[in-house]
Amino acid sequence: MVSKNTICLWYDDAALDAAKFYAATFPDSEVKSLYYAPGDYPSGEEGDLLTVEFTVLGIPCVGINGGPAFKQTEAFSFQVATDDQAETDRLWNAIVGNGGQENACGWCKDRWGLSWQITPRALLEAIADPDRAAAKRAFDAMMEMTKIDIAKIEAARRG
Repeated sequence: MVSKNTICLWYDDAALDAAKFYAATFPDSEVKSLYYAPGDYPSGEEGDLLTVEFTVLGIPCVGINGGPAFKQTEAFSFQVATDDQAETDRLWNAIVGNGGQENACGWCKDRWGLSWQITPRALLEAIADPDRAAAKRAFDAMMEMTKIDIAKIEAARRG
């Protein structure tokens, strides 16, 4: 059963591949149900895999194999708070190393074009520092990074 509020993600024809990747990469994630088209539709035929229910970090999602009409954009992203550099590196490397691409300030895209913000909690704490000069130093350091380096963020924060 679909949750009352579910994120719906559009894929050309790779919703199941994406859902399996997310389930293997992120904790509290799984592929739940597959639904097949009961009739022909603009980008497919009766019997094709149409939608996939899955969770990402406990968030309910549905992937639609809707065809090439729409592409993912940075206007939507998952922000994943990480607890340390090892977790940051593992998630970043899984996404980028599986056909994804790096972007600025902790953002990357998976091979299906979905954007992810791999954001260490240490970064969030640093840019919220009540010492505005420390926060600015941490922010400026982040602006120079692709994958976030927690040690460099903390060093910048300290000045």
